[in-house]
Amino acid sequence: MSKKILVSGIKPTGRLHFGNYFGAMKQNIDLSSSGEFESYVFIADYHALTTVRNGDELRTQTIEAVASYIACGLDLSKVILFKQSSVPQVTELTWIFNNLVTMPYMMRAHAFKDREAKNEDVNLGLFDYPVLMAADILIYGADIVPVGADQKQHVEYARDIAGYYNRAYNIDEFKLPKDLIVESVASLPGIDGQKMSKGYNNHIELFCSDEDLKKKVMSIVTDSASPEEKKNPDENNIYKIHKLFLSEEENKSLRAKFENGGYGYKQAKDELFETLMKWREGKKEKYDELVADTSFILNLLKEGGESAQKKAEEKMSVIRKQVGLQ
Repeated sequence: MSKKILVSGIKPTGRLHFGNYFGAMKQNIDLSSSGEFESYVFIADYHALTTVRNGDELRTQTIEAVASYIACGLDLSKVILFKQSSVPQVTELTWIFNNLVTMPYMMRAHAFKDREAKNEDVNLGLFDYPVLMAADILIYGADIVPVGADQKQHVEYARDIAGYYNRAYNIDEFKLPKDLIVESVASLPGIDGQKMSKGYNNHIELFCSDEDLKKKVMSIVTDSASPEEKKNPDENNIYKIHKLFLSEEENKSLRAKFENGGYGYKQAKDELFETLMKWREGKKEKYDELVADTSFILNLLKEGGESAQKKAEEKMSVIRKQVGLQ
């Protein structure tokens, strides 16, 4: 029996942070390592062009994203890792899909609505973002797409667009993918309590310097409760971040510290910092080694791109005939 297909992308717009890790990377690493899936993980550099306007910056951030994945434990023998731009068939399929969706439908996309609500200009790339993402997902025949709760709409768009195509050409060509959301880490708080995001500048980078890591941890927003007071861990930003790194027994112990009182925020932040430093042991060194010598990553992306392009071309050779381009 053939394996189910997993597809996931990550946008190289700045160094990756713990929100990226728990929101997508960890699931991709765990699911791919299980050996149960044919896994396609791509660096979404086409998507990054909606905001990045510097070629050197994009190249650097692409390398850093791959290095982060490898340092965090991605099993390269069980995944096809590649750049989105290595598969031009994706943009070809996007154009075909563009002729099946309507403007009102696209205007319901969260990213567009958020920008419009802020009276910000929306470039066509951002407006068309969900269609390109649908092409990313559908061209490889994805069965599941691991996403954060805020990205569920992207998979819904992919399902809708697959249906539009299937009905338009009266053929069940595209499978309807399913999202996979790990609810316990659906939204990791940043240092200010909002969802961790580079856009809010409240993120904690995976592999920043030890000094920057400590500065970020010590900047986590808390209330004015004294060390002696009892605290609700479920309403505490320090706890919400810390618990994700702990075993069930360790988590139980941490909850008790907050609930019993006598546990100040300075101590809580110090202990979180120690936990993060322990998590980074070995990973930080691996990351630094990879970004210092990019040849390994560049070769890896080249090989992954060739494999992904072969898979995509198999699908597009069928699609071109169905729509009349061949």
